[in-house]
Amino acid sequence: MPRPWSAAEIAGLLTGTGVFLCTVPQGFAMGRAVADEAELLTLVVAPEARRGGQGRLLLAAFEAEAQARGAARGFLEVAADNAPAIALYTHAGYAQTGRRRGYYHAPNGPAIDALLLARDF
Repeated sequence: MPRPWSAAEIAGLLTGTGVFLCTVPQGFAMGRAVADEAELLTLVVAPEARRGGQGRLLLAAFEAEAQARGAARGFLEVAADNAPAIALYTHAGYAQTGRRRGYYHAPNGPAIDALLLARDF
């Protein structure tokens, strides 16, 4: 599993141009909207709240905020071995547009491909 982002990395991203945060009590999504595109930077749901609809709510909030900021297309990357996240995104209409081989490096584990997904809003 890839290393999670640190609090300092997240705080640094939040100062970037076009970056926004969507929250629910047990999770958050961070995105960036520039021109007519939006990137889902991360989506996090607390382990005890997973499979309860929080991810769907966060993804919908990301998309709504991105569209409000003028985005017509959303994109993201996800670890190829993250089946629950892939299911969430494909169910919402995202389709694979590419693959980055060996992109994620897990400590003491094999490199994991990143899948690039996108969809028009």
